[in-house]
Amino acid sequence: MGKGTGDARGPGRAGRLVTLAAAAAVALAATTGCGRASTAPDAASPPPSAAGAATPSPGATTASSTPSGPPRPDAAIPHDPRKLARALDRTTRAMRAAIGSWTKDGDPGHGRPPEDVVLLTLYHQRLCRYAARHPDIAERAFAELPPSVAAQARDDATAVRELLSLAHPVTGKVSFKLREPLPADVLLGHFKKAGRRFGVEWEVLAAVMLVETKFGRVRSASSAGAQGPMQFMPATWRAYGMGGDIHDTGDAVAAAANYLRASGAPGDYRKALHAYNHSQAYVDAVLLHARAMKRDVRAYYAYYNWQVFVLVPGGERRLTGPGLA
Repeated sequence: MGKGTGDARGPGRAGRLVTLAAAAAVALAATTGCGRASTAPDAASPPPSAAGAATPSPGATTASSTPSGPPRPDAAIPHDPRKLARALDRTTRAMRAAIGSWTKDGDPGHGRPPEDVVLLTLYHQRLCRYAARHPDIAERAFAELPPSVAAQARDDATAVRELLSLAHPVTGKVSFKLREPLPADVLLGHFKKAGRRFGVEWEVLAAVMLVETKFGRVRSASSAGAQGPMQFMPATWRAYGMGGDIHDTGDAVAAAANYLRASGAPGDYRKALHAYNHSQAYVDAVLLHARAMKRDVRAYYAYYNWQVFVLVPGGERRLTGPGLA
């Protein structure tokens, strides 16, 4: 594995430090890292786009979209099952079409995603987060959806629910070291290269990175001391990092594939992922996200645009993405 080859810094990738007064916050973005028992939450990440402006609660009354464009960053989330189903169906179809145009006519290997992709995936993520917290309403909504739309929504909501079950309050001030992720197709190349080398499905590697650091947006160590885009404990890195740089994306993805292969993949992904993070909820969430990407590669490009949230009293706060001061 080459050292320091995965993270050539492109435009807009400068790091940023975001500090939250976290006595009232619950981080949903930390993980314990490879090779440790789970003590932390919904692995994700805050990129450098914002410092914690609050999103409205799900019942906010803001308009859902501009007159001729995608949903606003603060678009209201419907509570009625039929309206939720219509929002999921409309948003999923528009999101898939926008991703299709981006991957066909755009350049996912360089620069940032188009605005419509970012806004549609954000709204879809927020719909799924609401569904995760309200499973009875969600199941009634899913029953109204076409099978392919229902499958993605159900997998995403269930995965989020599993990770939320691991969330725990943090106290004092918490700082997140943030950075924009590498371009989507650059990351995809790392996943596929490591997957071929170690016989591990690239979708599983991508799902681990999604859950651990939202594709490398968070660069701070976890509360347990895990580091880098794949959140390795230093001792585990020494055993499986193959002499690479724990903070280099290409090196970290290869090390994760190496560790998963040594822990039972591809024959037993559940065993391998449980070794990576000793939580059944974590294992279930990773495999649900991986399944979504296997079913439709556009899910990968949607997950690439997922934003970072923390819980606050009475709702949740989005730390990244469009529309934040």
